[in-house]
Amino acid sequence: MSVTRLETFFITLCRAGILLAFGALILSVLIQVLGRTFGSSPVWTEELTRFALLYIAAFGAGLSLRSGDLVNVDIVCESLKGNWPWRLRLLSALCTAGLCTILILPAWQYVSIGRLQTSPAVEVRMDFVHASVLVLLFILLVFSLIRIIGMVLGSDQGLPDRKEEVS
Repeated sequence: MSVTRLETFFITLCRAGILLAFGALILSVLIQVLGRTFGSSPVWTEELTRFALLYIAAFGAGLSLRSGDLVNVDIVCESLKGNWPWRLRLLSALCTAGLCTILILPAWQYVSIGRLQTSPAVEVRMDFVHASVLVLLFILLVFSLIRIIGMVLGSDQGLPDRKEEVS
């Protein structure tokens, strides 16, 4: 599988994940608002809203890395002369990939602890909720590796992909 096809697959996966999580968030908040308007809202809506927000952040992190919406220091980096901006973008992608790699094992341990717990209102095993951290790290790792490969092969300058912006 080519890097471009892999990237397209993960972009589609992340967008679908955000869509599902955002749909759950909208539905939960709607039920909560209607419940409060006409009586009392179910207890589980607040918990489901928090879980949906976790997954929105998890699936959105990689797309944010691609579009440049994560925290950047572009003003400093891009004002440097020569090849330095490219080097700093590569270093940033390498640091991101390294940090994600280091954190995946502790995140896996964190997720496995949740197997023994259940959320009080939704009654879902917490490892499914805690997995959002693992998903975030994995997706961020994949997108940073795609950027590194593209930069090393010369097909990508490591600049944000602003094509996804909607005017």
